[in-house]
Amino acid sequence: MSVQSAAADVDVDLRQLFASLARNWLRILLVALLVTGAAFAFASLATRHYKAETQVEIAPRESVYTRPASNNNDTDKPILDEQGVATQVQIISSTEILKQVAQKLGLEKLPEFDDAIDMSPLSRALVLVGLKSDPMEIPAEERVLKKMHEKLNVYGVEKTRIIAIEFSSEDPKLAAAVPDAIAAAYIAGQGAAKLESNNAAADFLAPEIADLSKQVKDAEAKVAAYRSHSDLLMGGNNSVLATQQLSELSSELSKVRANRAAAEATADGVRRALQNGGSLDAVPEVLSSDLIQRLRERQVELRSNIADLSTTLLGNHPRIRALKSQLTNLDAQIRSEAQKIMKGLLMQAETAKARENQLVADVNTLKAASAQAGEQQVDLDALQRDATAKRQQLELYLTNYREAASRQDRNYLPVDARIASKASVPSEAYFPKVGSIVGAAFAASLLIMAIVTLLRELFSGRAMRPAAGSRFERIDEVAMPDVAQAPDFVAKPVVRREPAILQDPFAHQEMAERSAEAEAEPYTAAMPYRAEAPDMVAMAEAAAAEQTAVAPEPARPSLGEIDIEKAAEKLIASGAARAIFVSPEGDEAAASAVLVAREVADAGLRVLLLDLTASGAASRPMLDSGLFSGITNLLASEAQFSDVIHADLYSDCHVIPVGTADPVRAMRAADRLPIIMQSLTTAYDLVVVECGPADAQGISRLTGDATEVFLSMLEPDDEVTQAAVKLIESGYPDLTLVTPLGHEPPGNPVPGRRTAAA
Repeated sequence: MSVQSAAADVDVDLRQLFASLARNWLRILLVALLVTGAAFAFASLATRHYKAETQVEIAPRESVYTRPASNNNDTDKPILDEQGVATQVQIISSTEILKQVAQKLGLEKLPEFDDAIDMSPLSRALVLVGLKSDPMEIPAEERVLKKMHEKLNVYGVEKTRIIAIEFSSEDPKLAAAVPDAIAAAYIAGQGAAKLESNNAAADFLAPEIADLSKQVKDAEAKVAAYRSHSDLLMGGNNSVLATQQLSELSSELSKVRANRAAAEATADGVRRALQNGGSLDAVPEVLSSDLIQRLRERQVELRSNIADLSTTLLGNHPRIRALKSQLTNLDAQIRSEAQKIMKGLLMQAETAKARENQLVADVNTLKAASAQAGEQQVDLDALQRDATAKRQQLELYLTNYREAASRQDRNYLPVDARIASKASVPSEAYFPKVGSIVGAAFAASLLIMAIVTLLRELFSGRAMRPAAGSRFERIDEVAMPDVAQAPDFVAKPVVRREPAILQDPFAHQEMAERSAEAEAEPYTAAMPYRAEAPDMVAMAEAAAAEQTAVAPEPARPSLGEIDIEKAAEKLIASGAARAIFVSPEGDEAAASAVLVAREVADAGLRVLLLDLTASGAASRPMLDSGLFSGITNLLASEAQFSDVIHADLYSDCHVIPVGTADPVRAMRAADRLPIIMQSLTTAYDLVVVECGPADAQGISRLTGDATEVFLSMLEPDDEVTQAAVKLIESGYPDLTLVTPLGHEPPGNPVPGRRTAAA
C-alpha cells in the first residue's frame, strides 16, 4: 500500500478537529486576555496625538469685471486640472513654506520638534555609547523640518480642486495652528509670485513698446514710398485699377458674345422659316412685332367673314373673291415684315461682332498691365504685412503694459486659491484609539490561537476519520493465552481472548481520508532495567535445558519451518516492508517476532516491532516493563508517534508496546490501524507486527504492499497445522512457518546501551 492510496482512505474529522477548541478553551482565552491586557496597557500609556485639517480651494479668483480682455478660459487650465492640483500640493509641502511657518510659530523651541531639547538620560546614554545618533550633529532647522514633514500630510481630494492640509501634534491648539499658517503662507507666496511676475512683465514691455513704435513707423513709410514709386492705383474692393478694369471688360465681353450668338440664332431661325414656307408663329421676334400682330388680327377677321358669306354665297361671288384677294395680300405683307425682322437681327449680330473684336483688343492690352501690377502688388503686400504685424504686436504690448501698470499701481493681484475651511482645535485624540486597539488585539489573538490549536490537532493525527466508501471486514474473536507465570514454564490451559487492538466493534466506520503525518522519531532516553516480565527467549532456553537434563529429546516432526536466521534473511532478501507474525500457541511463540526483528536490526536496517498482543508478550522482553505508552495511547489520541516509539534495550530495534490507555476507548479507533501502518512503513525499512493467535480476517487490515506473513510455532501439533491451513485457504499461500527453538541469542547486553538515535 502506497502513501497516496492510504491518504485516499482517510478524511478530516471536523467534529473532532473543532472539538479541540472546546478542550483547549481555557488556554486560548488566557492567551487572548494576556495579549489584550498588553494592548490596553500600551494604548493607555501611549502619548496622545491630535490632528487638524485645513482645506484650500484651487480656482481662479479674477473678477469678470477686472479680467484682462486677452484672457480666456484656456489660460487657467494648467492650474485647474489634475496635474496642476498635484503641483500645488508639492508647493504647499515645500521646505520654503515650512521654514516660514516654523519661524512664525517658534517650533524650534518645542521639544516635540527638536530632539535635542530636554533629552532623557536614557537617550543621552545611548548617544554616548554610540547606539543612537546625536541629534546635535544635525542643524536645528533641519531637525524641525524633518519632524514637520513626518507630522504633515498634504493631499488633493479626489475628483475636486480641494487640497487638504493635515497636521498632527501632541498639542491640539498647535495641531490647528500649523495647517492654517501653512495655508496662509502658501496664499501669500502665490500672491508674491504673481506680483513678481507682473513687475517683470511691465519692466519687459516698456522698452519693447518703444522699439516696436519705431519699427512700425519705418514699415509704414516703406509701404507708402513703394506705392508711389510703382504707380499702383487702387480701385474698388481694395484692388489695383488695371485688375479691376480687366475684370469689368471681361464681363462686358461675355455679354456681347452672348447677344451676338442670340441674334445670329434668331435670324437663322426666321430665314429657315421663310425659305421652307413654314409658320412664322413659332419665332418669338416675329410674334413680338406689333405690325405683324395687327396683320394677323386682320387676317383672322377676313377668314371669319369669308366663312360667314360662304353659307349664303358661292365661291365665285365677287364679294367672296374680293375677301380672298385681301387675305392673300395680308400673307405677303406678313412675310415681308418677317424678312425685315431677319435683316434687323443680322445687323444686330454684325454690330455685336464688331463690339466683341474691340473688347478683345482692350482685354489683351489690360492683361499685360495687370500682370505687371500683380508683380508689384506682391512686393507691396509683403511690406504691408510686415507693417501690419508690427502694429498688431505694438497694440498688444500697449494693452498688456497698461494692464500691468494699472495692477502694479493699485496692487491688485488676486491669487488663484483661497482657504475653503480653516482648521478647528480637535477635542479628541486620533491616536491611540483604546477601544479599537484592544478589540483588534483580542480578536486577533483569539483567531491566531484557534488556528494554532486546529493545526496542532490536525498534524497530530487525532482529527482523522474513515473516508466514505472505505470498509474493512469485521474481525472474528480470537482467543489468546495469559502470560505464563509459573517458574517451571510448564504450559497451562490456554484461555483464549481477543487482542484488544484487533477487536472491531466499529468495523463499518469510514476510514480516515489521509494518513496522519508523523515521522517516527527515536526514543532517546535510556530505559532502566526492570525485570517485571520473563524473557521469552530465556524461558525457551531454560525449558529446553531442563528437558535435555531429564531425558533425551525425542525426534520432533517437522512441518517445513525455518529458523530465526533464515526468516531474517528472507525478509532482507525480499525487501519486505511489513512482516506479520501469527502465534496460534499463545504468548510463548511470540518470541519469534522479537528475535526476527532484532536479527534484521543487527543487519543494519531500521526495524520497528508493533506489539498487538493483549498481554504485551512481544514488547515486555524488549523494554523490561509494561508501563510505557504504546499503540492504545496512540489510538485513543492520548499520545503522538514520538511518544509511543521506544528503543529496544538489547538491540537497535525500535518497539511500540501495547500501551497503558483504556482498551475500550482504543478499540473505537481501530480503523486507524491501516493509517498507522502506512506511516510506520514510510519511516522504517521493516515493520514487524506480532498479532498473537489471530486469523486471516484479523490481520487483513495490517497487510499491504511488500508484506510477508509468518506463523510462529513451538510444537508442530494439530493446532498449528489447522491455523496454517486456514491462513493458506484464506488467501495467504506464501505463508512461512518459523520457530524460535535452537536460536542462540547474543551475549549479555548492557541495558540501555543504545538510544533510539543510534
